[in-house]
Amino acid sequence: MVTYGEYLKNILSQTMESYQNLKNLQDKPGDLDLIKKELLKINGFLRVITNKIEDQKIPRSEFPSLKTKLKYFLDTYSFEQEIDTMSPLYHSDTFRVKNIRLKILESLEDKNMMDDVKDLIEKL
Repeated sequence: MVTYGEYLKNILSQTMESYQNLKNLQDKPGDLDLIKKELLKINGFLRVITNKIEDQKIPRSEFPSLKTKLKYFLDTYSFEQEIDTMSPLYHSDTFRVKNIRLKILESLEDKNMMDDVKDLIEKL
């Protein structure tokens, strides 16, 4: 049986993997689809954490503050519509692809959210 801590660690690890995939993209034509896919995965993972995992089930004191940051990200940032709008027009414009990717990474790094994710993974 998987514990809540292991479950959370697994979801956070998948989130970190998608984040790393975004960081490692080379901004080539066609990467906009990959950016959208990774962003959708990240959003899904964060929604599972914020909606399904209760603070009292995770014994780490860092979790409630991280969960607040995750909720803030989900409530504040939304790139899906922008990607859908620019995809038919600028899918091969590497400068625009790079710009949207960097904006997404910047939003994920807001309030040191991804650093906190990494720290919690190591502690779980």
